[in-house]
Amino acid sequence: MKLRVFHDPGFEAPIGDHIMPIRKFQLVANALREDPRMEITAPEPIGEDDLLRVHTAGYVHAIRTGEPRSLAESQKFPWSPELFRSVCLTNGGVFAASAAALDCGVSAALASGFHHAGSDHGEGFCTFNGLVVALEKLRTSGRIRRAAVLDMDLHYGNGTASLAESRDGMFALSIYGNDYWQNVPYRDVEKIHHPSGANHAEAVLPNGCRGDEMLAILEASLPRLLEAGRPDIILYQAGADPLRDDPYSPLDLGHEDLMARDRRVFEFAKAEGIPIAWVLAGGYTPDTSKVVAAHVNTARACCEVFC
Repeated sequence: MKLRVFHDPGFEAPIGDHIMPIRKFQLVANALREDPRMEITAPEPIGEDDLLRVHTAGYVHAIRTGEPRSLAESQKFPWSPELFRSVCLTNGGVFAASAAALDCGVSAALASGFHHAGSDHGEGFCTFNGLVVALEKLRTSGRIRRAAVLDMDLHYGNGTASLAESRDGMFALSIYGNDYWQNVPYRDVEKIHHPSGANHAEAVLPNGCRGDEMLAILEASLPRLLEAGRPDIILYQAGADPLRDDPYSPLDLGHEDLMARDRRVFEFAKAEGIPIAWVLAGGYTPDTSKVVAAHVNTARACCEVFC
């Protein structure tokens, strides 16, 4: 089988010279395009009705119109008239990958899941929470009853956790090395980290965490995805920012460690017979090629397991 991968050049919003390398979406697509194991397809943008299941009307209006500007830029990058269509396309990519995974077992979107976004505002370069938007659209259409999000971005997925709290049938597990509270990252999880709560759980990667330690924490945590009831689908945020080269990362992890992480996640989903869709996340090294390489390795690990 070929891995169905969703990408559109419109994923790239014009945010200027920014620490978030938004051009990486296209760079990853370029790197994967010649791989015969992959089929890259453009998704349809998500609809406004789908956004409104998760986000408030006032916040959706702000992203569409730019007013009020403080809310339209709460995600920490500049608003432009092109932003709304861009994030509708990225959310559409996450939904398309999720629907395709239900059909064939696995799929991917070369977009961010935007895991910091809450119901009424953005945070941390995250506008609309594509993970929860996709799952709510699937649940409303009757395609799923239960879902799990596995978040392995460097930063805690606070937006997804807050949205999962009020949603029966949704469970979010974040395995992270930086906490995130009220639009502020906290580097030292040994001093501050989120507690687990209703429909969400966390596991921390300690400062200096090496590959073997990370894999042991992942192995101990994976069964938690099943504790709240067997999910009909897993959405996996495969972060590039845990790399030791990343300016935010206090972890001692290389490309081979992240690829081993990805391979183990895919092996778990396949062994359990649970469809899985994955998305890109994080990655802020000044050398963007290192971020791209980490995401390309996720695709390669996926193909090793499924193709």
